[in-house]
Amino acid sequence: MNSSRRIDTLWLRDGPLPRLLDALDRDGEEARVVGGAVRNELLGEPVGDIDVATTAVPDEVMRRAAAAGFKPVPTGVEHGTVTVVVGGTPFEVTTLREDVETFGRHARVAFGRNWQHDAERRDFTMNALYASRDGTVHDHVRGLDDLKGRRVRFIGDPAKRIAEDYLRILRFFRFHAAYGDGGHPDPAGLSACIAGRAGLETLSRERVRAEILKLLVGTHAVPALVSMSESGLLVTVLGGVPLLASFANMTKLERELSLTPDAVRRLGALAVNTTEDADRLRERLRLANAEHDRLASMADGWWHISAATGMHDARVLVYRLGPEKFLDRALLAWSRAWNEGVADDRWHDLVLLPGRWSAPVFPLKAADFIARGVAKGPALGAALRAAEKAWIAQDFPMDAEALAKIADAAVSA
Repeated sequence: MNSSRRIDTLWLRDGPLPRLLDALDRDGEEARVVGGAVRNELLGEPVGDIDVATTAVPDEVMRRAAAAGFKPVPTGVEHGTVTVVVGGTPFEVTTLREDVETFGRHARVAFGRNWQHDAERRDFTMNALYASRDGTVHDHVRGLDDLKGRRVRFIGDPAKRIAEDYLRILRFFRFHAAYGDGGHPDPAGLSACIAGRAGLETLSRERVRAEILKLLVGTHAVPALVSMSESGLLVTVLGGVPLLASFANMTKLERELSLTPDAVRRLGALAVNTTEDADRLRERLRLANAEHDRLASMADGWWHISAATGMHDARVLVYRLGPEKFLDRALLAWSRAWNEGVADDRWHDLVLLPGRWSAPVFPLKAADFIARGVAKGPALGAALRAAEKAWIAQDFPMDAEALAKIADAAVSA
């Protein structure tokens, strides 16, 4: 089924993409934009990477790209994919494919020239929309209807699509969070995800991490996670009981404070109570060191922060943790003290402290104590630590007189 729907957008009319289509969409071959770029353009969402599907086989794609002065990179020729770099912009160009034999995720495929068959091999109907270079949208699987209704629906048999790649279970919920209507997921798709959940254990942790972090910042992440939890899928992914109320509160706080949604901070709200939780997530999701460090910091005594926390104690935390980790920990505490109210001025003052106060660098140096007769070695280190402790206790004074008194006291202690 084709459509009379058209898109008129700058990236289709100007820049590197039209140059690529000039090379591929002629002389007996056809090329169309496919997938996310078409979907997002129709939804009015930002367009990121632009993928191209073509009837030309990979060798012909590479020949035409080179002849046009582009840089072809054979990133996945066995699967029909060539990355073509045009003026510094990479495009993933994939030859149409169709199933020859189907047996689970090991289906044997061949290159083809049938756009209907190529569409039927893709995951969701809203991802199987094609756009010709004149902007005509081609819809072979009722993707436009689902896009209009904000329905994330598998193409054909959901169980078959999932068996081809079990990551599609997580993608189903991630797309529901990003592009769904905030309601219940498609029943047939949800049922197939539950039936195929054991397949999640076969996935690499890196792939699971990437999908989960994307899901957490989706517009409708809360209902998507609720559906995953009710289906028993979320505990499988996280390896622990999800804290859905804390997660929902964190998303509200980010909106209230005009903060950019932060996947790691949201993961902490969803799944971290103790540092052991942070360690578990590092292993289950193959988190980067910096991501794990943030989660561990969030878990380290978040319950000591409350709306009653004084500004001096808050400044000490900013000094010790840095502004990002302080904000993470304070927001986690607030997300779990929701009965104190979103608009509580004390919480606002607390979490926004790094925006109005920057922690100074401890101004006393080793030379200040050597000049006072302290020898290098353990005594010098002890004097520096004592002075820093006193400086913090006095609320970070920076005037020379106060610093001299602190240094003198540390030497005589």
